[in-house]
Amino acid sequence: MPRDILRVDLFDAIGDTPLIRLPALSRHVGRNILGKAEHLNPGGSVKDRAAKFIIEDAERSGRLVPGGVIVEGTAGNTGIALALLGNARGYSSIIVVPDDQSQEKIDLLRASGADVRVVPTVPFTDDNNYYHEARRIAQSTPGAIWADQFNNVANRRGHYETTGPEIWAAAGGSLDAFVAAAGTGGTFAGVSTFLKERNGRVRCVLADPMGSSLFNYVKHGNLDVEGDSVAEGIGIKRITANFKGAPVDDAVRVDDQAMIEMVHFLLRTEGLLVGGSSGINVVAAARVARDLPPGSSVATILCDSGTRYMSRLFSARWLAENKLTPRCKDLSFL
Repeated sequence: MPRDILRVDLFDAIGDTPLIRLPALSRHVGRNILGKAEHLNPGGSVKDRAAKFIIEDAERSGRLVPGGVIVEGTAGNTGIALALLGNARGYSSIIVVPDDQSQEKIDLLRASGADVRVVPTVPFTDDNNYYHEARRIAQSTPGAIWADQFNNVANRRGHYETTGPEIWAAAGGSLDAFVAAAGTGGTFAGVSTFLKERNGRVRCVLADPMGSSLFNYVKHGNLDVEGDSVAEGIGIKRITANFKGAPVDDAVRVDDQAMIEMVHFLLRTEGLLVGGSSGINVVAAARVARDLPPGSSVATILCDSGTRYMSRLFSARWLAENKLTPRCKDLSFL
């Protein structure tokens, strides 16, 4: 059977997602805006790639053996991917999630059979932060590994070896910029490193929500934090091992209102139901594109599906309560 029809297992089905031109947005800015449809991965998000490479790396090293346990602290998507892939290999999973994440993701984790530990949302500097709690659980659980998506560079390698080459090939080697936000830094760093090696003139621009430090890090060399955001799983306040050394030419900050306007525009006009991180990415990609010559091509990441945020980003009540009701019928918010 042709390779593009048969996949030998769930791991093999990850990746090779389409790079989709966004026609309405592209017409508006006069440049090609291309979205890597990572929400079409088997587990529903770009985090499938990180989970796959983390698990396979742990298996090769002998740290993860049959009957083993995968432990991770996550905003949700990496945990979902680890739980599903773990199921396919016979591993159990313990997933620690901060309590400010959408109920849909927590429900999906539980439906996947994960042992879900929901903990209070506290800063990274607090020892009770979900990241530190996951580390402790892994250390005290026999046969367990700690996935550590933030500092496990198998995450970054996965994007260097798969996502970057796929974008380059789908764009026909003609790409002017890559724009993406960073949650762990693995996607941005892996893709940017690959693209820069192919053509050093490809601009690699970080998209960053309010409440994250990376915009100031790129622009001013500090980790100062300004404002806050309702965006989930994106933006960080420290330099992770995955993000360290990533080639970054510039950074664009995106506020929550622009993010919300974009996710609703994408659904209404492009037919794409995606989450908030995708909205941040596409807003930033459009803003970067406007500064490039007409006809330029800019690629970004459509990280996950909006179905994981129906009670928030697509709830009229939640949007009104958070003063984020979409107001624009056009792209004036850009």
